[in-house]
Amino acid sequence: MRKIQSILTLLLLLTSLHLQAEEPPAEAYLIQPGDILRITVWKEEDLQREVIVRPDGMISFPLVGELAGAGQPVSGLREQIEARLEKYIPDPVVSVDVGELRGNTVYVIGKVNRPGAFPVTRNVDVMQALSMAGGMGTYAAANKIRILRRQGSELRAIPFEYGEIEKGENLEQNIVLQPGDVVVVP
Repeated sequence: MRKIQSILTLLLLLTSLHLQAEEPPAEAYLIQPGDILRITVWKEEDLQREVIVRPDGMISFPLVGELAGAGQPVSGLREQIEARLEKYIPDPVVSVDVGELRGNTVYVIGKVNRPGAFPVTRNVDVMQALSMAGGMGTYAAANKIRILRRQGSELRAIPFEYGEIEKGENLEQNIVLQPGDVVVVP
């Protein structure tokens, strides 16, 4: 009995270590427009704020002014704030936390069971987004799906053929979605 219990405990430990190794590092997340950040400066109560990353990717913070927040990891923004605060505070210790992930949203519309906006906290590909939307409806044109992606002022349509993925073909079309992408299922 003791031997079985020891083996089960060992298996549980190995499984949990394996799962921990697969988690992406915290730095994998890049700040997005719409995210709410909690910024605090140690021993400076007047410099504790929740700020929203504006649509242009910028944030405002006292003594620091305007900073580009979007598109960089939390540690990068923290280092920029510390560097700018050094003019006013000797050796500032800054903490930046993402309070709410509002900017990392993908949209699935059309003939799916639950169309809508889906906030995501990790990388999501097209198949996963379709799953989050409850799968395709009965009359969906599965081989005419499009991913709409805005790049600057240009809107690009990326084709996606569900039938090929089902057959295990052309798997590279199952791209990782970017914040703001729209999956259209006609």
